[in-house]
Amino acid sequence: MAHDELPRREALKTLAAAASLPILGALPAEADAQQAPAGAAPRPAAAQPAQAPAVRTGPRGDAWDPDLINPKKDWPRKLTAAEMATLAALADMIIPADEKSPSASAVGAHHYINEHVSAPGASYERDLHRVRGGVSWLNLESQKRFQRSFVRLTSEQRTAICDDICYPPKAKPEFQAGARFFSLVRNLVGTGFYTTDAGMRDIGYVGNKPSLTWDLPPLEVRRKLGLE
Repeated sequence: MAHDELPRREALKTLAAAASLPILGALPAEADAQQAPAGAAPRPAAAQPAQAPAVRTGPRGDAWDPDLINPKKDWPRKLTAAEMATLAALADMIIPADEKSPSASAVGAHHYINEHVSAPGASYERDLHRVRGGVSWLNLESQKRFQRSFVRLTSEQRTAICDDICYPPKAKPEFQAGARFFSLVRNLVGTGFYTTDAGMRDIGYVGNKPSLTWDLPPLEVRRKLGLE
């Protein structure tokens, strides 16, 4: 109803009063200055409490906020030297050296696996058990077939074993555990390899670099995507 509504003039007065509040907060000091006798020294402003300087803690240097200036190992590595040697040999079966790039072990992909499975957390611990169990299975299978450990096999002998475990849907029941292990290691080797400079060069990834032009994708690519 009309008598319940705030009159427009009263509303404007309220807004004007609210807008003047920050200004009114500074008026007492100005009033004191105006009341001081001519020639008298002005009163000192009220002392303000000293503010403590901002505390800069810098990088914490933990696993999730690493100190990149002073890098360090974030957790102890758990794989043994023998396990690492087996993983290096398997990694080189997955990504061998060629004319474009070095092998996976040459860029440290097996060290990435060690870092991954040694990390704190339940999922990493599960991967540690899978990798350790898989390495043991791989060496037992090597001994069963060729009477020597995996690292001592020829490339052809390693290939014979890898062919039986490289694709889980087609792996025989007795090779299913080995196939699951191989899939995990293949994913980790790929991650470790293709995040290095050599791996990125291998696939032609150049990242964000300054360019004077911006060229569209090739015409045949745009047509395939329905953009032309």
